[in-house]
Amino acid sequence: MHTVVSADGTELGYEARGDGRPLVLVHGTSARTESFRDLAPHLAEEFTVVTYDRRGRGRSGDGDDYGLQREVEDLRAVVDAVDGEPVVLGHSFGGLVALEAASELDVDRLVLYEPSVLVGEPHGGDLAERVRAHLGDGDRVRAVEEFFDAVGAADLLPRAAVEQAAGIAETVARELEVVEGYDLDDPETGAPTLLVVGEDGPDHLREAVEALDETLAATERAELAGAGHLGINTAPERLADAVRAFRR
Repeated sequence: MHTVVSADGTELGYEARGDGRPLVLVHGTSARTESFRDLAPHLAEEFTVVTYDRRGRGRSGDGDDYGLQREVEDLRAVVDAVDGEPVVLGHSFGGLVALEAASELDVDRLVLYEPSVLVGEPHGGDLAERVRAHLGDGDRVRAVEEFFDAVGAADLLPRAAVEQAAGIAETVARELEVVEGYDLDDPETGAPTLLVVGEDGPDHLREAVEALDETLAATERAELAGAGHLGINTAPERLADAVRAFRR
């Protein structure tokens, strides 16, 4: 494991495996670097795959102040730590982080898998508040179950994953607040961008991808047949194929 220090002094733990051009993977809410355990081996023959725990979990620290800009600074620190201009792949909330950061980074290409961008109010606009309410009642497990129910992942995760997420329930809540407060104004990545959806993914995230496809300057689309929001685990070969095809 390696470490890098972000702009606010927070230490981030990251790993690098494989050989080739760097590929930085940014995980979603409730996840950690291990969420890419199924995908990374399919990419490590062609890329140096870099995974890191976003702040507030795993082998990374945290800071007193939180906001999307802190996440952008963290990704910048990881990108600056690798050699060359990487491809950056962001999944879910990690896709939002990558989208927000991309125009400030030296990246070769960007891959956004169902980024957490809301078009309208698909969860009633108060999912973070509902999660906070369960935390106020001291029920950390129900707090993350509320989140998983809303995003259509409740039936896809083993109980162990739910219990692990409960350990960072406050982190989940604050990231939901970022998502609900994010304004998709006039985004630009500054790099060719692959937008990925799962055939069975949530409708509201498909709408987000469609909105980005209409707005960003240089995009391609890929759909993972038979996969949902967790295609990084259920369809890693197909996702890796899409990344390799886009890289060429």
